[in-house]
Parts: sequence; C-alpha cells; structure tokens
Amino acid sequence: MECVFGMVGKGFALVVADTSAVNSILVHKSNEDKIMVLDSHKLMGASGEAGDRAQFTEYVQKNVSLYQFRNNIPLTTKAAANFMRGELATALRKNPYMVNIVLAGYDKETGPSLYFIDYIATLHKVDKAAFGYGSYFSLAMMDRHYHPDMTVDEAIKLAEQCIEEIRSRLVVAPQNFVIKIVDKDGAREHSWRRTTKD
Repeated sequence: MECVFGMVGKGFALVVADTSAVNSILVHKSNEDKIMVLDSHKLMGASGEAGDRAQFTEYVQKNVSLYQFRNNIPLTTKAAANFMRGELATALRKNPYMVNIVLAGYDKETGPSLYFIDYIATLHKVDKAAFGYGSYFSLAMMDRHYHPDMTVDEAIKLAEQCIEEIRSRLVVAPQNFVIKIVDKDGAREHSWRRTTKD
C-alpha cells in the first residue's frame, strides 16, 4: 500500500513517501526511505516493485552523477525528468520497470519544479502529484487546500493532513512517512512522521 506525493510551494518543492517495505500481506521493514537525493538540488520519490524501484533509482542517480562529472555542470530538473522518461520508454519495449516517480528539483533560473513520471513513461510538469493507494486521499486534500504560493509551514501542515487522512481512511495504511524538501539551499530531509518503531 505505497504512497508517494509532492507539491510545489513558493521557492521550494516537497516530497513525502511512506517508509514501508511490503510484499503481499507481509511488512518487511517500516523504515525504507523511498525518496532518493539525486544531487544537491533534486529529490526523487519512487513507488513500485521493490527491486525495480531500487534498481531504477540507483541507475538514474549514478547517471545524473556521471553527467555532472563528465560535463562539469549538473542536469537541470527538466533534463533529469526527460532522461528518466527516455529510459522508462526504452525499457517499456524490452523489460519494463514497474516504478512511478515524483521528481522535485530547484534550479537557479527557473526555481522549484515537480514532475510526474509513471511506469509507462508519461511525463508531466505539475504543481502537485501523487502515486499509490494513498493518492486517492492525498490528491483530494491537495485539491481542496493547495495553492501555488504556499509557505514551507503551510505545505508541511498540508502534508500532515494528507498523512492523517491516509492513516485514517486507507484499510491497510502505511504508518511511517518521510518528508523531504528542496529549495535554493539544497535538498534535505525535513522530518519523519512515525507511529511505529523501527
């Protein structure tokens, strides 16, 4: 019962993901961080099959680092999103990855941005996005309370409302969540919202 969602505010982007590693009816782990820091100003929240998620996110992270190493300049968030879309599209015709991505980044020229990339290589630049069973509730909450000029505190409060809605309304709800933010100061972990111990 995975859940990954994100939103763009005034000068920042935020990504939230559950931390459950689940297979069938078993919870293997409750502290799995599904939000990868791609570089100093990019976050990638991923949901999907555990093996595909780990393999694809690490592959993207290494290729983004390789590009920066070779060219002495980092990829923009838009370029990173298009790279991921291209890789998913290529894999779709061979051995598809079952992974959905919410990519958040901050670029000096364009500011914060958020990209929605699904397993069939659909790419959209959006203000808010969600994947997984929790998306039904988080998108409903964001549709009602989201506005583009949100402050960090307002976005964190909205993320907490989404988490609370998921926990109270989803039958098999993940209990722990991690919240990460990217802004002009870089990508960083903001906090964990836990109801169960590791």
